[in-house]
Formats: sequence, C-alpha cells, structure tokens
Amino acid sequence: MDIIFLHDFKAKTLVGIYPWERKIAQTVQLDLDIALPSSRACQSDRIQDALDYALIAKRINEILANKHFSLLEALAEYIAQTILREFKAPWVKVRVAKLGIIRGVKKLGVCIERTSASAI
Repeated sequence: MDIIFLHDFKAKTLVGIYPWERKIAQTVQLDLDIALPSSRACQSDRIQDALDYALIAKRINEILANKHFSLLEALAEYIAQTILREFKAPWVKVRVAKLGIIRGVKKLGVCIERTSASAI
C-alpha cells in the first residue's frame, strides 16, 4: 500500500462543547495518512495518477472554516469520510489534536482509521 501524508497541518476552527468554544476559534493540528487508490503514480510520474496534496489541504480548510463540531471525534470522522468519498482513497488515518487546552498537556486529541466500503 502506498501512502501519502500531511502532518502538522494547523488551522483555526470552532470545535468544542463549551459556549466559548462556539465563539472563539481554536488551533487544531491534523496529521493524515492516506492510502493511494493505486501505485500507478510511482511508475507514471503523473499527477493524474496521484492524489493532489494541495486539493486535499484546500478541502480540509473548507471543512474547518464552514462547520462546527462539538467533538474532535466527529471532526475526525467527517474528514476521514470526505477523504474516502471525494478522493477515492481506500484507507485513511486521521489524527486531530487541540493545542494547549489543558494545563500541562501540550496537545490532546483523537486518532481514527477508516477503510472505504469498496476496499473491503
């Protein structure tokens, strides 16, 4: 399996259950590992046979700018399903963390892995 990754992706978004979290954007850090639908890009050296990192980053920024999630789990799931559906990835691992929210904890978050129904 060939995997592309986007690590240390940081953006501001509204996420959380407390009233202030619905008004003040927080910085989240995302790490994504995304399986390529095929290994053709390794032989062809053509972007048409690969996943475009810039398009993936743009789509994630759109999600973070336009949606509010109460839980990091729901945010991670939404991103995972978007990657599987829109980019036809057979597998994705999404790690989402809030930074500096709890004293003494640098970051806290969730990590999920999902497989597309067609890859099973």
